[in-house]
Amino acid sequence: MQDDTDMNQDRPPEAVETALEERLAEAETELAATRDKLLRALAETENMRKRAQREREDAGKYASSLFAKDMLNVADNLRRALSAVPPESEQDEMTRNLLAGVAATERELLAALERHGIKRLDPQGERFDHNFHQAMFEMDDTGRPPGTIVQVLQPGYIIHDRLLRPAMVVVAKG
Repeated sequence: MQDDTDMNQDRPPEAVETALEERLAEAETELAATRDKLLRALAETENMRKRAQREREDAGKYASSLFAKDMLNVADNLRRALSAVPPESEQDEMTRNLLAGVAATERELLAALERHGIKRLDPQGERFDHNFHQAMFEMDDTGRPPGTIVQVLQPGYIIHDRLLRPAMVVVAKG
C-alpha cells in the first residue's frame, strides 16, 4: 500500500495541489458537520437537564395534590358542621365547647393546608372566572352586575399556581 506522497510523485504539481485542496475542503466540511452535531447534542443535553430539573421541582411542589384533594372534603365537612348548628342551641355550654373545638380543628386544618401552598378561594362578590370558578346556576334580580358571584356553594382551592378544585358558585344573571 502506497502512501499519498508516493502517489503524488507521478502527478503534475497542479493536480497534487488540486487534490490536496479537495481533501482539505472535504475535511473542513466534515469538521463543520461534526461541530454542528456536537453543538446540537450539547443543546439537547442541556434542554433535557433543565426539563428534568423542572419536573423534579414540579413533583416536589404538586406531590401532595391527591392527598390535599381528599383533605378538602374534611375541611368542607367541618364547615358544614359549624353551619348546621342552630343559633338557639349555642346557649348550651357543652354545645359552645363542641363548636369551639370543631372551629379550632377547621382553623388548624386550613393553616396546615396553607403551609403547604394550598390556598382557599372564596370569590364572593368577584367577577366570574371560568379558570377558577364553576357556575352551578344563574340567579335573577340580585342587584349585582351580570357575571358577579352572588353566592359560594363550595369554596375552591389552588396549590401553588395550579387549580386544585374550582369554587362552585352562583352567578348574577343580566
